[in-house]
Amino acid sequence: MNVVYHPRFLEDYPTASCECPDRIVNILEALEGYALVAPEAASDAQLSMIHGGTYIETVKKECPDTYAVAALAAGGAAKTALLSLEEPAFGLIRPPGHHASRNSAWGFCFFNNMALSLTMLKEQGLIRNALVLDIDLHFGDGTVDILGSEPWVSIFNTRAHERTHYMDDVRKVLREHEYDVIGVSTGFDTYVRDWGGILTTEDYFIIGSLVKKSSEKRFALLEGGYYLPDLGKNVLSFLKGLY
Repeated sequence: MNVVYHPRFLEDYPTASCECPDRIVNILEALEGYALVAPEAASDAQLSMIHGGTYIETVKKECPDTYAVAALAAGGAAKTALLSLEEPAFGLIRPPGHHASRNSAWGFCFFNNMALSLTMLKEQGLIRNALVLDIDLHFGDGTVDILGSEPWVSIFNTRAHERTHYMDDVRKVLREHEYDVIGVSTGFDTYVRDWGGILTTEDYFIIGSLVKKSSEKRFALLEGGYYLPDLGKNVLSFLKGLY
C-alpha cells in the first residue's frame, strides 16, 4: 500500500492546537516500512473544480502559509485517489477537508480533499460512480455541500453514537450497492479515548476490512483524530484491514 505524504504536512501553520503536526508524527512512526509517495500541490484551476474563485483567492490572501499546505493536501488527496485505481492507498495529509464547502470552510479545513479527489477521477473518465464513507465523528457537511447533488456519488456519514449501531450502519451501507471506488474520510476522533468515545482499535480494522470486501478500488484520507497516544496504532489497524 502506498501512503501519500509530504514533509510540509509537519508544518505548524495557523490552526487549532489539537490539529497539530504531532498527529502526523505519531502516524508516521506507526507506519514505518510503508512506501511514501510525495504529492504535488493542486493548482487553482483544479481547486476551482470544487470551490468558487473568490473563496480560493480569500484563502490565498488571508492565510498564505496555510493556503500552500492546504493546496498540497488537496493535491495529495488527488494523488491518493489516482493510486487507488491500481492498489489501495492512504492520504496522510493535513489540513483535513470534509468541512470545506464550495465557498466556505470551518473545523480546521480549507479545501475539500475528498471532493476534489473524486471529482478529478470522474472528470478524467476513470470512474462512473463512487461512495464516500465518512467515519469522522463530525458530519462532513462540506463534502455534502459540494457533491451531495451529484448523481454519480453517494455519501454516507455515520451518525450512530453507540458502537454496535455504528458498526451495523457501516455494514449496511457497504452492502447496498456496488461502486467503482470507495473513498473513506477517516476520522479517528470516534475512538473510545478520543472525543467520540465510540470505537475500538479493532473496530477500525473491521471497517477497513469491510471496505476491502466491498470494492477492489479503495482509498482513505485522514480527517480528524486527536488522541495522540493511540492515533498511530488506530491508523495502522485501519490500513491493515483496508489492504
